[in-house]
Amino acid sequence: MIVYGKQVFFYILEKHREKINEIYLAKECEKSEFSRIVKSSKKIKKLDFKAAQSLARGGNHQGFLMDVCDFEFCDFNELKDKNFVIILYNISDVGNIGAIVRSAYALGADGIILAAKSVAMDGVIRTSSGAALDMKIALNDDILTVLNEFKQKQFHIYASASGGKNIHQVIPQKKKILIMGSEGFGIPNKILKKCDECVGIKMHNDFDSLNVSAAFAILCDRMING
Repeated sequence: MIVYGKQVFFYILEKHREKINEIYLAKECEKSEFSRIVKSSKKIKKLDFKAAQSLARGGNHQGFLMDVCDFEFCDFNELKDKNFVIILYNISDVGNIGAIVRSAYALGADGIILAAKSVAMDGVIRTSSGAALDMKIALNDDILTVLNEFKQKQFHIYASASGGKNIHQVIPQKKKILIMGSEGFGIPNKILKKCDECVGIKMHNDFDSLNVSAAFAILCDRMING
């Protein structure tokens, strides 16, 4: 699996060196940067611009690329003994997923379930600046079964939805799930019916919504610190 970009490159180099198979450089590094790379004792291969662009599939690699081990999802059952779990339903944009993972990790959520058949985790790792490697993430598209099983563990299910109760007026339960839906389709009624409460963010100007990753950061902070 290829990841690229300077920030995620050095994050993995410092925190997850064991996951690196090979390092690719397509630029001359600063002396201090190259010293850090050499200390990893990983194989280093120099690439020209064309080869690097091909490996990054046209992405902005900044001259720093690496081949890392495939991402390993956890089983969602591992999250049942946690207190705060996020479910991302029908969110396909890896930029939004990565931003949510980064915020979830920084703010202290316990785990994430991606309700999808597949997700391009190389993109999620990149856009989360590597935080995805430090977060428990499960992949399970049977969201109704997931919700039923978490309800049996006394989780309170919150859904982010238009018209939901102002999050600043909500007293979060200790064991909770927050479901975020896609900007285009939101969360279907069959899922909302499984939830205990819908929550939202009060807007002070005439605008109907925030980007899903921005909304998540606000809701997540309130769920943890409210």
